[in-house]
Amino acid sequence: MSGNPLALAEPWDLVADGYAEFAPAIMQPFSDRALEFASLAPSSQVVDVAAGTGMLSLLAAPHVARVQAIDFSGPMIERLTAAALVAGLTNIEARVGDGQALPFDSDRFDAGFSMFGLMFFPERGKGFAELFRVLRPGGTAVVSSWAPVAESPLMRLMFGAFRAADPNVGEPQPNYLSLENPEVFQTEMRRAGFEAVSIQRHSTALAFDSAEQMWETMVRSSAPLGLMRRSVGEQVWAERVELMKSYLAEHYRPQQPLSTTAFLGIGHKPAS
Repeated sequence: MSGNPLALAEPWDLVADGYAEFAPAIMQPFSDRALEFASLAPSSQVVDVAAGTGMLSLLAAPHVARVQAIDFSGPMIERLTAAALVAGLTNIEARVGDGQALPFDSDRFDAGFSMFGLMFFPERGKGFAELFRVLRPGGTAVVSSWAPVAESPLMRLMFGAFRAADPNVGEPQPNYLSLENPEVFQTEMRRAGFEAVSIQRHSTALAFDSAEQMWETMVRSSAPLGLMRRSVGEQVWAERVELMKSYLAEHYRPQQPLSTTAFLGIGHKPAS
């Protein structure tokens, strides 16, 4: 098991409500781009691994035959199912499960996705191998991962707020052994069997009416902060919230666009 607490379901369970609200703002541009790379058709069968609250599934469903969504967080899957119901989408099947051991037959899906999920897997190699296994020959996989925090002003401001609340939070360091490194990203996809692998950089920018809105939209739904709240108790948490809000009020100018950058890894299962 990885030492990364975000490889566990609990932090994501804790923030599922806030994440469902915030996800569209930051996730949709990357999900839209991922879908463009997959060349989907009305007959396509799609799998969405570590689907979270289902941004990609919800965007893909109107254009394909069926989407199978899987995530290890029950509350996330509940919110995905509810969102599909509200949207009138009857072709999404969402279930709790492990992206490192997918409950699907081999050679089943035309396209497979993992938006900011597989990057946290304790054994990424298993995640890539399972995605490869369940794709039909000729199928396409698109996996996304955040670029280093240093390349994303939005993430830098968020981590600044974290540090204002808890000085023990270290400055995020680039992890060159993770999918933050495009060479590692490409190597791991190829090792799983994917061909014609390319790693594409994509950026989007968000602006907020106020520091308070940024807090509500971004920080409240952060999985690391969900863990912080659980560990310190409500009184200390309330004090830290005020520190974070003060930091954002000091450092964020209303309507200032802040960019964030991700890598999209695209790979293809050989047709024969």
